[in-house]
Amino acid sequence: MQSELQHAVRNRRCSYKSIKAFSETDFTEDLKKFDVPTLVLHGEDDQVVPVKNSAMKSAQLIKGAKDIYYPGAPHGITATHQDQINADLLAFIKGEKYHVANS
Repeated sequence: MQSELQHAVRNRRCSYKSIKAFSETDFTEDLKKFDVPTLVLHGEDDQVVPVKNSAMKSAQLIKGAKDIYYPGAPHGITATHQDQINADLLAFIKGEKYHVANS
C-alpha cells in the first residue's frame, strides 16, 4: 500500500500539472466554435481563476452565451452556492428567466 505521504505528493503533482495545463492553454478558437446554448457561471470573488480573465472572456467568445456572475462568490460556486446554481441551471435549460446578477 502506498503511504499517505506518497499519495499527497502524487496528488500535489497531478494538481500542479492540471493547473499548469489549463492556465497555459488558449481555448479561444475552441470557444468560438460553440454552437449550442451555453450558460457561463462564475463567482466574482474567485481568487483561483479570476472572473475577468476567464468567464467574462469566454462569454464574449461564445456566440449567444448567457452569463451570470455571483457577487462575492468564491471559486467552487457549485459547493458554496448550490441552491442558486441549481435554480439558474434549471431555468436556463427550461428557457425560463433565471437569476441575473449582472448578465
